[in-house]
Amino acid sequence: MARVRTTALFAGLVLLTGGCAAKQEQPATVARAEQLMAANAAKRGDLVLRCEPADAQVLLDGVEQGTCSDYAGVSRSLRLMDAGFHQVEVKKRGFYPYTTYYQPSGARVSLNVKLRPLGPESGSIPP
Repeated sequence: MARVRTTALFAGLVLLTGGCAAKQEQPATVARAEQLMAANAAKRGDLVLRCEPADAQVLLDGVEQGTCSDYAGVSRSLRLMDAGFHQVEVKKRGFYPYTTYYQPSGARVSLNVKLRPLGPESGSIPP
């Protein structure tokens, strides 16, 4: 009988306090998560690269990231997570390198790059 009263008393206290403690903390946790997501969304940027030749190397701030074909699709873009300008370089042996700067704006951007050969193409007649 004493056990039933203790259980009933505990259930009454839970109802009076508004439920479990986790539910009381949830709004603050959700608000903080939304703040973090908003801060990251503002700094993030996706860069889709379409290059000729497709096997040219991609460097982000001087660090090799892979080849252009790695970042040529909608689901395969170069993700920039830090705010500020980033140097994007596309290069391949035998071609002039291409360098540009990009600042993430929260949008997806496509960059079309056609590298020029260093020397005259074989079989072509010079002007």
